[in-house]
Amino acid sequence: MKALFFCVLIGLSTASAQAPLGKLLTRQYSSLPDNSPTLILVSFKDKGKFGFARPQKPVPLVSERSIWRRSKVRDAAHVIDDQDFPLEESYVQSVASVASAIRHRLKWFNAVSALATKPQIEEIRKLPFVIEVELVGRWRTRKDEEQSGPWKEPPSLQAPTAAESLDYGSSFPQVNQLNVPAVHKLGFFGQGVVIGVFDNGFRNLAHQAFDSMTIIATYDFVDHKVSVKPNNPSTGFGAHGVNTLSTIGGNKSGSLIGPAFKSSFILARTENDSSETPIEEDNWAAAIQWADSIGVDVTSTSLGYLTFDAPYTSLTWADMDGHTALITRAADRAVGLGIVVVNSAGNDAVARGGQPNTLIAPADGDSVITAGAVNSSGVRASFSSYGPTVDGRTKPDVMADGVGVKVASATDTTLYGGASGTSFSCPLSAGVAALVLCANPTLTPIQVREAMRQTASNVCSPNNLMGWGILNALAAIKYYNRVGVISGSVYNDLNGNGILNPGEPGVNNFKIRLTCTKVESTSTNPSGNYSFDSLSFGSYTVQEVLPAGWVRTFPPAGSYSITLDSTNTIVASRNFGSFQLGAIHGMKFND
Repeated sequence: MKALFFCVLIGLSTASAQAPLGKLLTRQYSSLPDNSPTLILVSFKDKGKFGFARPQKPVPLVSERSIWRRSKVRDAAHVIDDQDFPLEESYVQSVASVASAIRHRLKWFNAVSALATKPQIEEIRKLPFVIEVELVGRWRTRKDEEQSGPWKEPPSLQAPTAAESLDYGSSFPQVNQLNVPAVHKLGFFGQGVVIGVFDNGFRNLAHQAFDSMTIIATYDFVDHKVSVKPNNPSTGFGAHGVNTLSTIGGNKSGSLIGPAFKSSFILARTENDSSETPIEEDNWAAAIQWADSIGVDVTSTSLGYLTFDAPYTSLTWADMDGHTALITRAADRAVGLGIVVVNSAGNDAVARGGQPNTLIAPADGDSVITAGAVNSSGVRASFSSYGPTVDGRTKPDVMADGVGVKVASATDTTLYGGASGTSFSCPLSAGVAALVLCANPTLTPIQVREAMRQTASNVCSPNNLMGWGILNALAAIKYYNRVGVISGSVYNDLNGNGILNPGEPGVNNFKIRLTCTKVESTSTNPSGNYSFDSLSFGSYTVQEVLPAGWVRTFPPAGSYSITLDSTNTIVASRNFGSFQLGAIHGMKFND
């Protein structure tokens, strides 16, 4: 009788088991309407038959180019993993039979996004292969967060020198601020690099700035079609994508030249202007999966949102932790597959000022390169979102022009406009990433980020307003050349006059510290000499660590600030004068 009773209990427990709600859906579940469909993510326990029958070769799952890119960060045995296998079709069909609609198959997360009412969610939770039901983020765009308008030539235009081989026209300041023309002079234009641009559509690809652009794939993840021109005929729909695409890859001599105009491009429409909630993160997650399979190297995404639309009010600054939002997890997965992911920081510094951070997902991603905005003078734009992330990481990573950036018109094939927002510092930054890869094709995403950050203008004191600072494309592409040398000596300034006089000896075993682009220490030799070799181009600070009983007499500032570049590779005679304090010793005795 006891055994029978035990079996009955087990049967009841299994029959009543339900998949749990995710963190975000739990917060909002009680307020969800019963009959209005909610966008959810349904996660499965396994890949079904694909968990047992693994393909011998990865090519059917992703392209040869994707395999090559992944091999930079993974060994041959792990170039694909379970997340690359298709979903179990019977699981998908079972959810489809209950939900209002299936939206996207997200194999990376072993999940589908679906529209379902609250009663349907309860039925889905009962399916034995479902392990979680979570909310998918849907955001509304704040109309005042970015400004655009007709292009007006600035009264005092920064002109290129006569030596420039390309005519950037009035787009010169926005690329010259990043030292891009100097990279173009070396023959690096982004060729050989595949860039994915994810935006609200691209309604005017006939613009002259795109005449020479190589577009290898397009897909609309909102309306599920190949063309990325929105169905809505309004000229505002799909305009933003035209603006951002021209910023990174436009090429019209005398008018506009982007940093990576010879790259190949993949275009994805992931935002729906026609909706009250235009930004839905399952569209982006599906797009990055697709772009990965083709072989994308760099992605540029200029998402701009304030918050979830009602009832999706659950994502806040406190969720900017690098692992809560689906879109952030997808971005970090992409980086783990060798893709450089660049995202705008957001334009909420004023609107949400006073909060601990004003970031937008996936800018909070641990491996995402987050781009903030400055003006043409290098001053941070007041709207540019700030960090840190909830777990204390510095954001943004880098800065580029985001005020009055010249862009292609979305309504005319020969006109141009001016636009502001981190939506435009993002493609400029992504263009620099493409140049770094163009010059150094074997670099991993983390190495690309290091080259960009460690050669930027604020590398000596990165913070949550400017990050590591304004990009320097030329220094970034040469970061791994490591041909720089900084050397000098420490001498015993016997007379304390701050001058190396004849007969003043070097001091052995004094510690010298190098900081900023690279952090390391060395010690002087018996002659008092020191040297730092194999240094990357970038900014450095050299300082002496004084032992007890010594005072510094030279240099007056106490340290040296040094920039290594192609014209300043070897810096010598950075000397330190030190004076040893005297001492008088004795004793007191009881006479």
